[in-house]
Amino acid sequence: MGQTLAEKIFSSHVVEMPFENTWVLKLDTVFCHEITTPIAITDLQERGMDRVFDPRKIKAVIDHVSPAKDSKTAEQGKALRLWARRHGIEDFFDIGRNGVCHAIFPEKGFVRPGYALVMGDSHTCTHGAFGAFAAGVGTTDLEIAVLKGVCAFGKPETFRVDLEGKLPAGVFPKDVILAVIAKIGVAGATNKVIEFRGPVVDAMSMEGRMTLCNMAVEAGGTSGLCMPDATTVEWLWPFIGPEGEGQFASKEEALAEYSRWGSDEDAIYAARVSLDCSSLEPLVTKGYSPDNVVPLRTMKGTTIDQVYIGSCTNGRIEDLREAAAVLKGRTIHPQVRGIVSPATQAVYTAAVEEGIIETFLKAGFCVVSPGCGACLGMSNGVLASGEVCASTTNRNFSGRMGRGGMIHLMSPASAAAAALAGALATAADVAAQPSIVASAGQGRTK
Repeated sequence: MGQTLAEKIFSSHVVEMPFENTWVLKLDTVFCHEITTPIAITDLQERGMDRVFDPRKIKAVIDHVSPAKDSKTAEQGKALRLWARRHGIEDFFDIGRNGVCHAIFPEKGFVRPGYALVMGDSHTCTHGAFGAFAAGVGTTDLEIAVLKGVCAFGKPETFRVDLEGKLPAGVFPKDVILAVIAKIGVAGATNKVIEFRGPVVDAMSMEGRMTLCNMAVEAGGTSGLCMPDATTVEWLWPFIGPEGEGQFASKEEALAEYSRWGSDEDAIYAARVSLDCSSLEPLVTKGYSPDNVVPLRTMKGTTIDQVYIGSCTNGRIEDLREAAAVLKGRTIHPQVRGIVSPATQAVYTAAVEEGIIETFLKAGFCVVSPGCGACLGMSNGVLASGEVCASTTNRNFSGRMGRGGMIHLMSPASAAAAALAGALATAADVAAQPSIVASAGQGRTK
């Protein structure tokens, strides 16, 4: 009987099975950031176990509040910083060299097909885009992972999602994953791995695949997964090729090795759905649940106060390009605050070099440091009660970006269009009706 990608990773990483359906897996790497890891650090210190299993396999970053906004966040950063120094963790990315964890770690080549990895963050599932099993864990599991390099899981079943057809113009990976979540629900993949397959996935960049896998958790998934292919190899080549670690002499050799992790044709799935993406249109969330998704056209004209472009979902260079293409040569609505946060310093640099940051600035956006702050209501874009944000982030929970605030999730292009219109709109709306930008908000009231 064939195996799924997740089953292959579990079989190759199992250390022991102490109880029925309890798989203790050997981890290839452990990721850490300054919000959840200091809690684990403190507990290990108090237990007299201030150790790490392998400093080379631990990667750490300060990203949730960058830079610190108050004494509490400064202390959290200090705790992670001193811990990294104490244990010789060289892959520690401090302010100025940092980025959102789920963007900077793939950017550095730290995720490979067939890996098993954990982090104390629910959106760790993002890294499954590389054909890895990547899961968010709680404090106790994180402590054990840091200390011993292992983590226990129940073997997850796999929910296969086939994305058929071809994306229409103006439709992006964010629209695709919103459509998937709407179809299967916020609990549809609970305790399962979501395996994204089909021609739409095959045609996506690694950035697009990371967007898909990033929001697998919003459907209840333990992780999201994509099959490793030539696109995966191309992204990793600077790290695995002769100019990097020298693991492979050719891309063909790398592809042959990584392809063995792909799910077998006769693998058994717990569930399977298909979505024809050829008829998709720009989508948006409504209310306070990620599966409450409607066509953006049905909410056109809904007044907004803020636009946020960034996060581990849509803060990469591809995302900034999409938004900048809509904004080019235009100015955002005078009653809208536009905020953009490049996901990493490297993305920020590339955006400067390509003129994207200039486009945002001329349009009236505020460009802030790479980080997670606004996404979870910690800094750099918190909403006041009653305010509405058009956002490229991943959660629209009540209070997520600020108590009493409302979040509408959408693609970067749609968020840029909303910034111009002062209300929810598609990129096609603002392109077809330039006057919408000039006239929007005249006599606007809340």
